This record gives sequence, C-alpha cells and structure tokens, in this order.
Amino acid sequence: MKILIVDDSRMMRMVLRNIVKKLDHETIEAGDGEEALAVLAQHGYVDFILLDWNIPLMNGFAVLQAVRKQALYDKTKIIMVTTEAEIESVQQALTAGANDYIMKPFTHEIVQDKIALLASNALL
Repeated sequence: MKILIVDDSRMMRMVLRNIVKKLDHETIEAGDGEEALAVLAQHGYVDFILLDWNIPLMNGFAVLQAVRKQALYDKTKIIMVTTEAEIESVQQALTAGANDYIMKPFTHEIVQDKIALLASNALL
C-alpha cells in the first residue's frame, strides 16, 4: 500500500513513516496542504492519507475536502492525525469524508491498528 503522510512537523512525519514502514507500506510525504495536493497530483492514487489538521498554506480539513471532491480518491482511506480534540472537529472531519481520527499524542499500536482495520474493511 502507498500512504501519504501530511504534517508540518518533520519529526511527526518521521515517527509516522517509521510506524508505516514496520507494516511494509510505501510512504510519501508532504509538509503542508498545498504540497499534499501537489504530491497527490504527481503520484496519483494512494491507499491512505494520514493527515494533520493544523498545517500551513491549506489546513488539513481543506485538504480533506479537496481530496474527497476527486473521484480518483473515492477509495482512499483518510485518517486525521491531530491535536484537534473537540468533538465538533471530529464530527466535522468524519462528515466531510475522513474515515477515522487519531488524537496526538498516540501510540504505534493505535496507528497500526487503525490502518489494519481500515485496510481489512476495504477488502470486504
């Protein structure tokens, strides 16, 4: 599987990359919202997007909305990985098309379990 990691923190991208690599998945990365859309345009379909809400140039929610408008990404699983903990934010993201939500800080197991669960649901 190919997974796009979008976070403005280089350290957070590294942490997520290491978690994903342990699952033997390919990763690509972006540090802001505009770069995320450019990376998608360059690489085409990705299986998953791990998306921070609070990123520069175009926040993660706007990226989520832009991705969900493109039919190519209908089957792409999007997990918001963020410090946005208010229930309204969670509901807003899920309503807009996020498949799941992970609160920072998180454990390796939480990320791995969410990816595995969504990947297995995609096979059904």
